[in-house]
Amino acid sequence: MLYFLDLFGVAVFAVTGSLAAGKKQMDLFGVVVLALATALGGGTLRDVILGAYPVFWISDPSYVFVGTAVAISIFVLARFLRPPAKALKFADAFGLAIFTIIGTDKAISLGVAGSISVIMGVMTGVAGGIIRDMLSGEIPLVLKAEIYATASLCGAIIFAVFTTYFPSMPLPAPAAITAVLALRLAAIHWNLSLPVFPSAKK
Repeated sequence: MLYFLDLFGVAVFAVTGSLAAGKKQMDLFGVVVLALATALGGGTLRDVILGAYPVFWISDPSYVFVGTAVAISIFVLARFLRPPAKALKFADAFGLAIFTIIGTDKAISLGVAGSISVIMGVMTGVAGGIIRDMLSGEIPLVLKAEIYATASLCGAIIFAVFTTYFPSMPLPAPAAITAVLALRLAAIHWNLSLPVFPSAKK
């Protein structure tokens, strides 16, 4: 199930990369590049740090094919349909939730410590979006006040705890994905954010 969730996450993040490229009026090549950077960036960084070679999309080119196909499809559909204003944020929320759990699970399977598994899960979830936003000239969502990386962190912790200490518990992945989605979508809907560092009063 996690493999198909991983492919679905690649597709969703490829959508966000394509939409971000569309906002900047990039050509087809730019759309594909940004889509693949978004969809594969977080997992690539995770595998390099963990020493998991070959990197996942090199050992299984299906990830590249899925990301490319989605990017081209979005490029074509954009000629006929205008995506909703918040489509990028909602699609990003789904990608964040799925990639967080995929990254945490892979780190656990490689036998690293639980705390490192959580970090790898958050990195997998947020790094692709950071690359996307930087390449498209936007402030990365993770650096804004709204809840983003925090949602990923909560989901990664839930998955790591359930998998490590309650291995007999059924469906830890859906529970963790639901937690990330609930936090992220609530933050989008109600404009929730963490407290910010107070500015010095003059």
